[in-house]
Amino acid sequence: MAQAINLKPFKDFLKSEQIGGVILIICVIVSLIIANSNLGAAFENLLSTKIGFSSLAIPLEFSVSLWINDGLMAIFFLLVGLEIKREIIEGELSSPQKAAMPIFAALGGMIFPASIYALINSNTPTIDGWGIPMATDIAFALGVISLLGKRVPSSLKIFLAALAIADDLGAILVIAIFYTNELHWMQLLYSAGILIALIALNRFGIKKLIYYIIPGFFLWYFVHHSGIHATIAGVLIALTIPTNTVKEESPLEKLEHLLVRPVNFLIMPIFALANTNIRFENKMIDGLSSPLGLGIICGLALGKPIGVSLFSWLSVKLGMAKLPNKVNWKHIFGLGLLAGIGFTMSVFIALLSFSTIEYQIQAKFAILVSSVLAGISGYVFLSSLNHKKTMVSPKEA
Repeated sequence: MAQAINLKPFKDFLKSEQIGGVILIICVIVSLIIANSNLGAAFENLLSTKIGFSSLAIPLEFSVSLWINDGLMAIFFLLVGLEIKREIIEGELSSPQKAAMPIFAALGGMIFPASIYALINSNTPTIDGWGIPMATDIAFALGVISLLGKRVPSSLKIFLAALAIADDLGAILVIAIFYTNELHWMQLLYSAGILIALIALNRFGIKKLIYYIIPGFFLWYFVHHSGIHATIAGVLIALTIPTNTVKEESPLEKLEHLLVRPVNFLIMPIFALANTNIRFENKMIDGLSSPLGLGIICGLALGKPIGVSLFSWLSVKLGMAKLPNKVNWKHIFGLGLLAGIGFTMSVFIALLSFSTIEYQIQAKFAILVSSVLAGISGYVFLSSLNHKKTMVSPKEA
């Protein structure tokens, strides 16, 4: 008789993501206040301060900002990779029927926003930002839907988590393929050697996490110097961590449990503080009507709900999936609105897309505006569904 699947890591993840979403909102507000106060210049100087050590053999002296975006975010991507692998092995992506709808929804939620952005920014200097509106921020989206409590089915929250995880996988592939600088093949060979060694450890049944974490630091170093963005190393490490489908806690679940709270309560807030520091200027409003601003806003606020809803419907019509328990098509559209909250990953891709500070600031402001719009509209829409149900049948509510 098969043992029951251990769902505790997923429940811990979901709970931490909800609280983490609230903390992220606070950090975004604090960062905006700092940027628009007398502390703004000092904060910018802090972010550009170089720390670490450097030699001819080992150059490891980078700005605080780079350590956050390439170092701490690699740990975030490690957690995302663990979540993706766990969901594929034992969760909402573990079978074709389970995986079909969230994968289709995530695919539609990437294709439509990217296409809308590319159409609006065709033949402009900002066309490289097409990947910006593709991403869904797990923490913010789950944070908003958690505020609805029992007014939405619990299965809708699980579906949103699975969609966001599939979306993250797509964003990771986009970053690796399209936002990679010039490649350094020797560093790539070193990275490949370490990755093969980690896979071998998995195959030989080595379960102690220390044997994966220490080589993981070297993998991060060589990936960082190879030209591929360093955060990809986090995902590669995650895919080598052993797991299982039984109740006994696996090394993957143990590491995920250890990382969930530090990532959601420390790393993501630090990223938000460092990267939301937008100094408001009058011309920013004009920037929202530029191809860059319109592409991001239309992509996240319109492309996401249309793409998520249409591709979800398509997966059901093709007989590949069915709607989650107690979920209807209005719920799916409301979830699509929430999927338009693209803050963390969208800002991250914006920083990779543009080297021009002006474009980065315009992109971050447009992401902020569209994410707020998506969060409010999704919350109001899903709340209204429950209100209508209460008006019709108080007992059912």
